[in-house]
Amino acid sequence: MTSRIAYLGPAGTFTEQAVRQWDVRQEHEATPVPTVAEAVQRLVSGQAQAAVVPFENSVEGSVPATLQALLDQDRVRIVEEVLVEVQFDLLARPGTTRDEVRVVATHPHAAAQTRDWTARHLPQVQLVPESSTARAAQAVAEGTYDAAIASAEAARSYGLDRLAEHIADRAGALTRFVVLRHEAPAAAPTGADRTTLVALIWQNRPGALLELLEQFAVRGIDLTRLESRPTGEGLGEYCFWIDADGHLSEPRMGEALLGLRRTCRDVRFLGSYPRADGQTRPVPVHADEQAYAEARSWLEGL
Repeated sequence: MTSRIAYLGPAGTFTEQAVRQWDVRQEHEATPVPTVAEAVQRLVSGQAQAAVVPFENSVEGSVPATLQALLDQDRVRIVEEVLVEVQFDLLARPGTTRDEVRVVATHPHAAAQTRDWTARHLPQVQLVPESSTARAAQAVAEGTYDAAIASAEAARSYGLDRLAEHIADRAGALTRFVVLRHEAPAAAPTGADRTTLVALIWQNRPGALLELLEQFAVRGIDLTRLESRPTGEGLGEYCFWIDADGHLSEPRMGEALLGLRRTCRDVRFLGSYPRADGQTRPVPVHADEQAYAEARSWLEGL
């Protein structure tokens, strides 16, 4: 049976590029879907065996649709991550000149990352949001808009010309994509791993965040991402999205999760998986494997 991957489409998105980077040998059947929620739902229903969705961007931050979809499903796990360098071009139908462009479509994240260039070179255009940069390019090919801000891959997919290339305000921007599976065990530790989780505190009170952070600090665990997001349960009700260096199998990470479980209303474990950049972080002497083994031996001898 062919393994299927659901990804945020249509064809020509940066998510499709992430799928190609992950599935280099094209061993899976990739299916584009219109929303992140649909990709996750296909995974849960068994229509797909994996899903690839955008998680965060180095300029614009997290992707809210992905965070919400993961929060709504407690058995979906992140098993891998993929980093894609984001390059934007101005695309139009063949024969169109830049002077003829009046309406430009793109995804809001892309609009934010090309804001300065657009203000300088297309000050009079109307920017229209679309569900993805590829969908914007597709709509241009269909005649709906004059131009789109999208990728070179989208230009090839929809037969568009590139009126301007590499128009992002910041060079080297990266988008982090995650590979999801349903009810999957944590990936094997590699020594350069990341653990993602969501912590829901009992109530908003003085010191609640400090108490949460101490679970990691005293165990020498570096947090590479900490973000508060509304839970949807009412104004002022927030949860904390956390990326921490380390793997679930490490004693220090296990103890941190135990501490969170004791002090929080709920803890959603979303996965321990290899860092795409392969970077390792030094572990303080008081938190390495030998320190935990000596502490256990000391306690057993009391």
